[in-house]
Amino acid sequence: MSAQRGSTRRQWLIAGAGAALASPAIGALAAQATYKAIAFDGFPIFDLRPVAAKTEALFPGRGALLTSTWRTRQFEYQWLRALSGDYADFLQTTRDGLVYAARALGLELTAAARDELMALWENLGVWPDVPMALKALRASGLRLCIVSNMTQRMLDDGLERAGLTGALDHVLSTDRIRTYKPSPQAYGLGTKALGLAARDILFVPFAGWDAAGAKAYGHPVYWLNRLQAPREEWAAAPDGSGREMQDLLAYVAMPGT
Repeated sequence: MSAQRGSTRRQWLIAGAGAALASPAIGALAAQATYKAIAFDGFPIFDLRPVAAKTEALFPGRGALLTSTWRTRQFEYQWLRALSGDYADFLQTTRDGLVYAARALGLELTAAARDELMALWENLGVWPDVPMALKALRASGLRLCIVSNMTQRMLDDGLERAGLTGALDHVLSTDRIRTYKPSPQAYGLGTKALGLAARDILFVPFAGWDAAGAKAYGHPVYWLNRLQAPREEWAAAPDGSGREMQDLLAYVAMPGT
């Protein structure tokens, strides 16, 4: 990429971000970004907070614990099913994880409460900072994709509700290969679709285990750590991290990235 194209990318990122990027980091911009594409996990895009809020409303005082237990079992079931060859999709493993978590905590989960919580998963909105950020990144010339354990329908319908259909070059569900991240096969969906080496694609995960998995696969990683979770110990640290999309926008335009 030429210096002129690098300069153009910085101009687009700053202009597209607008006032949201009015920070000291912008004054330091001096070099072109080296990434050719960005691959997002689903949850830097889709906002899970309504699920946690409804869980607390249904189980006052126990919602946070139920949410934590549920999320842990949700992903454990995905990994166990993938490893055992007994695959089930994201929604089934999420439902099973909820039922288990309620039972483990001694909570009465009615069919109505279960269905209400699951309906939220099927109708997730996007984080408020997502539309602006995707527009700025796309305008900068970077190619964009999602590589997510969510089902294809969840991804496509969620982007459509947000008015973001076509905002990314590829929307990829691991359901199509009947496995889950952090399997190398799952990250390979992005490299194959984009036709790029892992080192040329900045991976942006939501969870620490996904950051570790992408790093182990060979991606440079910017962890969009919206919940400020601790990093995992089993892989190298991410190359960068932040809490909001504006942090990612500043990072991809910074010198040395």
